[in-house]
Amino acid sequence: MIRIGLGRDLHRLVPGRRFLLAGVELESDRGELGHSDGDVLAHAVIDAVLGAAGIGDIGALFPPSDPQWKDADSMELLTVAFGKVKEQGWHLSNLDCVVTCESPKLIPYRERIRAALAAALEVDSDAIFVKGKTAEGLGPIGEGAAVDAEAVCLLEKL
Repeated sequence: MIRIGLGRDLHRLVPGRRFLLAGVELESDRGELGHSDGDVLAHAVIDAVLGAAGIGDIGALFPPSDPQWKDADSMELLTVAFGKVKEQGWHLSNLDCVVTCESPKLIPYRERIRAALAAALEVDSDAIFVKGKTAEGLGPIGEGAAVDAEAVCLLEKL
């Protein structure tokens, strides 16, 4: 049996926060605003794997109203979420992601991001790809006020 999952997240960018993608810090004068560490890519991946397994979403598993998740490491949240997916007998076949922001550029960090996701999802990094896009100056993303991430995954149950 196979299932597809889709995840998406959007965060404001503000001064005084780290810009994180899959736990990798990118050099930037602003970072994601969020209840946890704000890692937009980790959040999108969490929703993709949970959705594919049919066991919930990030808000149900780690509600932002719960103070225990304040400033939480989103990659640790991904590890917990994927543990629940594995408990249901699923494993990840592949993951494809798109991050949209005007800056910083993703390419210098891409291999580290892929490796971090691969480690959390217990696959080789060749099963994961991450693309960077811009919004061509349009809307809050194009104005540099936000970052968006989308992730689609394929889970298999053997």
